[in-house]
Amino acid sequence: MQKVAIFDIDGTIFRSSLLIQIVDRLIEEGIFSKQKAQDFARQRLAWLDRKGEYDAYIHAIIKVFMQNIKGVAYADFSRVAEEVVAEQKDRVYRYTRDLIKDLKKKDYFLLAVSHSPKGVLDHFCKRLGFDKVYGLMYETGPTERFTGKITEETFMLNKAAVVQHAVAKEKLSLKGSIGVGDTESDIPFLELVDEPMCFNPNAKLYAHAKRSGWKVIVERKDVVYIIQ
Repeated sequence: MQKVAIFDIDGTIFRSSLLIQIVDRLIEEGIFSKQKAQDFARQRLAWLDRKGEYDAYIHAIIKVFMQNIKGVAYADFSRVAEEVVAEQKDRVYRYTRDLIKDLKKKDYFLLAVSHSPKGVLDHFCKRLGFDKVYGLMYETGPTERFTGKITEETFMLNKAAVVQHAVAKEKLSLKGSIGVGDTESDIPFLELVDEPMCFNPNAKLYAHAKRSGWKVIVERKDVVYIIQ
């Protein structure tokens, strides 16, 4: 049975959030209302000034996306996603980029598990050689426009359940498995693997990693620090 390496994507491989980049571009193109940019501008500024929490910023982005995606044509979203990825495909961390290349050579099955839209993840992860991608899928109606609903939302938000499903479906082995995540939402799937890696972790994941003895890795500028 093939060994598996499981990666979160945003903040772990991609040096930003795919959802943030997509929302910004949809607003720029007038597909989302420009007025909606004000809904998260305060949280963005607070985060950039290190006066606010990243969670508040990302939740504001998610809220804008969910409030505006209804009625958008899938073709428009897919085009924007492909353009964003084409422009930003190389904005990745060196450590995880090189780790992926090494694991591919060792014949690991590369599995991406993310809460970004699958429509953008597919474009991004394909370039990196991932074998399977799980992300949030947004329902479309008969006219190929988004309804505003997430398909199988409860299941998709449970990363451990997604990983267990993928392992069974693809006939993979968790023996010798590797997992890489950066926030507490990744803890459930990191607990399943033999070698959990916390890459540029937030405070909650870092605290859990210290208690659990998990490897903590930080990449800053052109230096990689192995903290534990």
